[in-house]
Amino acid sequence: MLKQLYINNFTLIDILDIPFNPGFSVITGETGAGKSIILGAINLLLGQRADAKYIKQTSKKCIIEAHFDISNYGMEPFFEENGIDYDAADCILRREISPAGKSRAFINDTPVQLTLMRTLGEQLIDIHSQHQNLLLNEEDFQLNVVDIIADDKALLMQYKKKFSDYKEISKEIRRLREEIEANKKNEDFIRFQLNELEEANLHEDMQESLEQESAMLSHVEDIKTALFEVENLLGTGHDGNGTTDRVKDAVRSLENITDIYPETKELAERMESCYIELKDILQEVSSHAANIEFDPQRLESINAQLDRIYTLEQKHNVTTVGELLEIKNTLAAKLDRIDNSDEEMARMVKRGQELGDECERLAEQLTTVRTEAAKKIENEMPERLVPLGITKVRFAVNIDKKNICDDGHDRVSFLFSANTNTPMQPVAQVASGGEIARVMLSIKAMISGAVKLPTIIFDEIDTGVSGKIAEKMGDIMVEMAHNKRQVISITHLPQIASKGTTHYKVYKEEGPDGTISRMRMLSSNERIEEIAQMLSGSEVTEAAISNAKELLKIS
Repeated sequence: MLKQLYINNFTLIDILDIPFNPGFSVITGETGAGKSIILGAINLLLGQRADAKYIKQTSKKCIIEAHFDISNYGMEPFFEENGIDYDAADCILRREISPAGKSRAFINDTPVQLTLMRTLGEQLIDIHSQHQNLLLNEEDFQLNVVDIIADDKALLMQYKKKFSDYKEISKEIRRLREEIEANKKNEDFIRFQLNELEEANLHEDMQESLEQESAMLSHVEDIKTALFEVENLLGTGHDGNGTTDRVKDAVRSLENITDIYPETKELAERMESCYIELKDILQEVSSHAANIEFDPQRLESINAQLDRIYTLEQKHNVTTVGELLEIKNTLAAKLDRIDNSDEEMARMVKRGQELGDECERLAEQLTTVRTEAAKKIENEMPERLVPLGITKVRFAVNIDKKNICDDGHDRVSFLFSANTNTPMQPVAQVASGGEIARVMLSIKAMISGAVKLPTIIFDEIDTGVSGKIAEKMGDIMVEMAHNKRQVISITHLPQIASKGTTHYKVYKEEGPDGTISRMRMLSSNERIEEIAQMLSGSEVTEAAISNAKELLKIS
């Protein structure tokens, strides 16, 4: 439940810091005093879009903060899933709006996305205002009421999961069918492209290898000239005494003096190693020189292969053989899919039919429990509406069948008639404003026991009623405030205001910076005066005081 509300620098409110109590509380005040401003601030905590126009003094930020006790509502998993500290006795929602209009949201001092604050806020507070009566014209709302009374959450979740799978496979079947049709139209072209790539006998590193061999064959004369030059320099040489022979002579000269000059022994060994290495190099150079030959046919074949590769790369807009191989594999997979498409489609269609049948089975179960819940609603609604002055009421829940969708195949409509000789029609079409307000209050009261919602705020839903009917509406709100639920009613009616265990007044006063909205908790004597004023207007009479005491059951 809401324990404390703090508002700073929000429209006409400079600072408001006020506690809230369990049970049934009422908020009263003249029209335009600022009651809607307080609701607007709470709505920001429920995820409503922020705007710089909300800021009273544009030089500093606006802060709205609410403290909740959520001890009895099993919300710890929400905090664990989202990595937020959990404090059941003091859950804090805070919204900050900068002068530039930028907004920040916090849960227990942890910065969060606004959508996450909205998700939590919807589990903490339900604000029911007059415009919410329009929900009676929405099929989803009426179906939701039936589901709440049916207590079919587990079955509905099971159905939604199965229907999600059914939608997914239906989408996959459509995609596969479109793919098969497109592929079959292009099958000949796909086969031509694949054959073209297969005939090229491509493999990794093929292009680099062919390009290297082509370059070598194109420069055979240059290569042979260089090799012969090296062979001459290392071998016999131009003067009949090549480098290799000279190194060998140097080795002998060093070996001849190692006995008398031992320091040359290591040099002789190193020189011997050089001689062996040079001799080996000379042999390899001679072998290469002897073996390399210009092969015009081989060069022509290599260049033809490279031309084919370059053409394929240009055609497929790639630069490597590896990419061509990937395209080849993709084309092969497409053809394989075409060749096996009938079997794959048959498997998927069969699975889709199985899921569809399962959805229909679960939807029928939903219809069964919803039909039972509809009977309960039909029995209970007149019992609630007759004391509210609709004595000839007839109320029915009509369930028609529709195409299977996210919530089953039931179309729900609330039918209503306030007169015995008037046929029942959809409630939003035939009920007056006052009747709709009473119908909605009765629905809220009926479902409040089934929904674990800590705080319900009614915003002037008593418009169009008075006297005994207003008193009965107040009794319903008191009833809803039982079972550790907090109900807050913003009202203009003294009959409802007198029912509250806590009474707040919103009023305006003039300050140095202009008009300011205030809110305070009233004492017993102040309540008498406030309700008397609601009864008699600006001039409080003794009769009004007496009437106020009677409403408050004060002697």
